[in-house]
Amino acid sequence: MCPVLFRLGGLAVYAYGFFLAMGFIAGGVLAILVARREGIPSERIIDLFFYTVFSAIVGARLFFVLINFDFYRKNPLHVFRIWEGGLVFYGGLVLAAAVSIGYMWRRRLAVWKMADLFAPSVALGLFFGRLGCFFAGCCYGKETDLPWAVTFTDPNSLARLNIPLHPTQLYDAANGLAIFFFLMWMKRGKRFDGEIFWLLVLLYSVTRFLIEMLRGDLRGFFWDSLLSTSQAIGVVLAFVSLFMLFYLRRRKGSA
Repeated sequence: MCPVLFRLGGLAVYAYGFFLAMGFIAGGVLAILVARREGIPSERIIDLFFYTVFSAIVGARLFFVLINFDFYRKNPLHVFRIWEGGLVFYGGLVLAAAVSIGYMWRRRLAVWKMADLFAPSVALGLFFGRLGCFFAGCCYGKETDLPWAVTFTDPNSLARLNIPLHPTQLYDAANGLAIFFFLMWMKRGKRFDGEIFWLLVLLYSVTRFLIEMLRGDLRGFFWDSLLSTSQAIGVVLAFVSLFMLFYLRRRKGSA
């Protein structure tokens, strides 16, 4: 829609990078405020947030590069141009989770309690990140004649140009915002540690699976194009989250 927000001399401020930064800032501030309310030292949250953000960006970018390996094999320097778009949520989630668990284990922090604290921040970050996708034109939808279809005309956009498309980026942004409010509401009556985090994984896996049906960009496929890469991962994570919700609730009940 508008990949470059504005220019300062020869410096271009990309919309994707701007909204991505806004998402991390909003998520970080929210996590710190919640931590203070729950009596968790802010310095631990700041350290964990730094490691989580860095690993999430690296994981999300690596996964995107693997999916589009042919392009990046021919254009290796483009791997580092993340401000223009190109991150996969699931790649970031997996690496960030691994790094965060390692940090929490080393610092002897309660893993599931901390995961619950950060879960709404992740959903809020998704909202801002998908707004960035919309402006950059990545993660675009299939052609449609619906009245809310969006037509990208900027030649720098990553979307198909001059064709009315599903605004799947906005669908996902609204989805992230809705999950954020739901998780904040659920936190009031949380029954066991880990519930909020695994609800995030479950809800996003299911809703992302549905939104993927309307995506029109190339993003890798499994089983003779039956499922996209994100859909296949989402199916696995949905079952894992259901199991973990059942397991953690049962363990809490038997404690």
